[in-house]
Amino acid sequence: MATTANPPTKESKKKDEKKDEDLSDEDLALKQQLELYVERVQDSEPGVQKLALESMRQEIRSATSSMTSVPKPLKFLRPHYGTLKSYYENMGESDLKRYLADILSVLALTMSAEGERESLKYRLLGSDGDIGSWGHEYVRNLAGEISQEYTKRQLVEEAPTNDLVELVKQIVAFHMKHNAEPEAVDLLMEVEDLDLLIDYVDSTNYKRTCLYLTSSASYLPGPDDTLVLDIAYKIYLKFEELTSALRIALFLDNLQYVKQLFTMCNDLLQKKQFCYILSQHGVYFILDEKTVMDADEREALQEIVNNAKLSEGYLNLARDVEVMEAKSPEDIYKVHLIDGRASAGASVDSARQNLAATFVNAFVNAGFGQDKLMTVTYEGSTGGTGGGTGGGAGSWLFKNKEHGKASAVASLGMILLWDIDTGLSQLDKYLHSNDNHVLAGSLLGVGIVNCNVNNDCDPALALLAEYINREDPTVRIGAIMGLGLAYAGAQNEQIRGLLSPIIGDNRTPLDVAAFTAISLGLVYVGSCNEEVAQSIIIALMERSESELDEPLCRFLVLGLGLLYLGKQESVEATAEVSKTFDEKIRKYCDMILLSCAYAGTGNVLKVQNLLGHCSQHLEKGEFHQGPAVLGIAMVAMAEELGLDMSIRSLEHLLQYGEQNIRRAVPLALGLLCISNPKVNVMDTLSRLSHDTDSEVAMAAIISLGLIGAGTNNARIAGMLRNLSSYYYKEASLLFCVRIAQGLVHLGKGLLTLAPYHSERFLLSPTALAGIITMLHASLDMKSIILGKYHYVLYFLVLAMQPRMLMTVDEELKPISVPVRVGQAVDVVGQAGRPKTITGFQTHSTPVLLAAGERAELATEKYLPLSPILEGFVILKTNPDYHEDN
Repeated sequence: MATTANPPTKESKKKDEKKDEDLSDEDLALKQQLELYVERVQDSEPGVQKLALESMRQEIRSATSSMTSVPKPLKFLRPHYGTLKSYYENMGESDLKRYLADILSVLALTMSAEGERESLKYRLLGSDGDIGSWGHEYVRNLAGEISQEYTKRQLVEEAPTNDLVELVKQIVAFHMKHNAEPEAVDLLMEVEDLDLLIDYVDSTNYKRTCLYLTSSASYLPGPDDTLVLDIAYKIYLKFEELTSALRIALFLDNLQYVKQLFTMCNDLLQKKQFCYILSQHGVYFILDEKTVMDADEREALQEIVNNAKLSEGYLNLARDVEVMEAKSPEDIYKVHLIDGRASAGASVDSARQNLAATFVNAFVNAGFGQDKLMTVTYEGSTGGTGGGTGGGAGSWLFKNKEHGKASAVASLGMILLWDIDTGLSQLDKYLHSNDNHVLAGSLLGVGIVNCNVNNDCDPALALLAEYINREDPTVRIGAIMGLGLAYAGAQNEQIRGLLSPIIGDNRTPLDVAAFTAISLGLVYVGSCNEEVAQSIIIALMERSESELDEPLCRFLVLGLGLLYLGKQESVEATAEVSKTFDEKIRKYCDMILLSCAYAGTGNVLKVQNLLGHCSQHLEKGEFHQGPAVLGIAMVAMAEELGLDMSIRSLEHLLQYGEQNIRRAVPLALGLLCISNPKVNVMDTLSRLSHDTDSEVAMAAIISLGLIGAGTNNARIAGMLRNLSSYYYKEASLLFCVRIAQGLVHLGKGLLTLAPYHSERFLLSPTALAGIITMLHASLDMKSIILGKYHYVLYFLVLAMQPRMLMTVDEELKPISVPVRVGQAVDVVGQAGRPKTITGFQTHSTPVLLAAGERAELATEKYLPLSPILEGFVILKTNPDYHEDN
């Protein structure tokens, strides 16, 4: 605190004279003028006092309007701050005293000691005038002092805060008027009164305000994050920006809000756009009479939610980009580009290499409806009853051994992805086969065709239900996994009725029980369904010690985790129960439940907790650290900053971690950058793909495929070709290289596996569930993917989405318009109207969007019904548009 002025000593007098000499005449005059005002303020005449205060106020105001350095009046009044303060204390109550308090409040801006909050103290004692007139810097400083004062008062019981709230309202109004929305939001968060914001936003600044609210949500601790999004939702409703409100409702996973939006919206086209967003998010939503009155409209909208048009749109895109022609695995391997030695090994017709070719063929031709191995027409075929069929598919099918046939037939489902009618008719002939592996594959194929597409007739349930209790475990797994894929996220009670008894029966073979748990986890993903959780917990408790050591037993635990995907605290009761499990899986269960419950939340404390588990050096036989490493990636993938930090943490784990941690790190990197080949991650994985430990090398190779999934990335494709010649003698590593090659060219470069959409704002739970199931299977490559359960690779189908922007007109017919596509720029909190994309190129729709790219319309002829151009976007003609002659 500044003290009252002491009589100046000789030395200080000299200094003062020297200072005065340095000042220009103008400044000297100002200084003397202000000193005169200070004397006059202490005059006994109220009139003289008032005039002096008025003049001083004028001087300060005119100087603080712009703040590049400390304004001169504040500088010259500094020595008199103490004098004025002590005089203020002795003044009687009057308007003049309040006037002086205003001036002291501004002087405290530069004079007050740290933590004294004098500026606020005098502001509250001063007059009720407009605080904005003292300038931005003053208002900003005041906001900081208010938040400190508020925190202090919160610690004292019953301390009133009404006086602060009045001031906060003034400051918020000032900030909102002067394009400083982030500061207004920050202040309201500090004083825990964000509801006030809704009254102060207007049509000019609501978009910027909501952008700041939604982006800051990922950095706030719960429950503040949901509160902030709630406010953004209400603001969007106030300004009828319903599409953006829908995205927030989906982020909050609040189906009540979604229904409310459908009820509020009277525009049928707008509702159709809602349905496109719901279908892209993979949420299972049934429209009822309350949400849409008219039956025909309801049917048309439900068809969009059910994704019935996805296949058609995807094939339109393929025709536009001219990639309809089927590709064979050889087109992908490009053996002729590799030096001598590999090509000798490549021609060997081994079952393992044929199986790899089956997967490559399925991934590359996914959704195209034609390929060169499975859908080739027969010549002289005599019906496929498991005996020798004619050429084409039959001959390829029998180039696979036993369980390889299952994946081969199921690959047909992948090739005919999303096209239910053709898919089921093509698979039908295999459903009558006497070969159990072929039958199992066809059942799984039915599930894959129906994945992400719902049909009112429920063909998958009708076909698969009768096979789930067959004797042969392979057939049962095919039917059960098929149901899980076809009804992921549907929370279908019939399926629970079918599958719960299987998992509850302890005579069920472990592998059947494991896949049943995963399917239940997928169907009820993120639903916290207690009955399903109960049945899986009982199954885990009843399994024998020897079975708990089996790698497949971990699928039971993962199925339990999927029920709580992204549901944070809701997992706690189940986590308590898991403490009673056998110690072999107790820690494993802890890690899975923690990482699933906080997946995609970016919760820093949970990442630290998981890192703590990874830092321990344990004896052999402990297998809970692998899921902990994957857990770090699952939690941290929520936003870019956390993602980069976790990539660095994973680098450290590679250097200091034990072997079981090193095996999981490449998979975690694969999840963090899925379908987004970052150069630093690519280099790390390339280094690890030559690791001495073959498990680490296999995980790194698969992850190279994941980060390049659907991008056709030439650098990764080159790396994989080199690896195929490096590992040409090692069948299992070569198998992984082939799978990765298939993934890089996924859907000939038209598909993505990224579970995020809507400019990385929304996370599709079913997509993430499919990816993490496949990654957990990859933690034990040898016994699952390289064993007889290689069809777990088909879980990735849940995450496959066309990475396109398809514009359609009001009749939902594709329409070609020019759009600019470029790298997205983060414009949160920037003033004015900054450009949202950089380095753009103009294309005609439909266009492909790579990771981190954004599109905007390059014409004013149409208005998009969604502010984010991704997936299917409906355009309506702009009534104000006039073509120039």
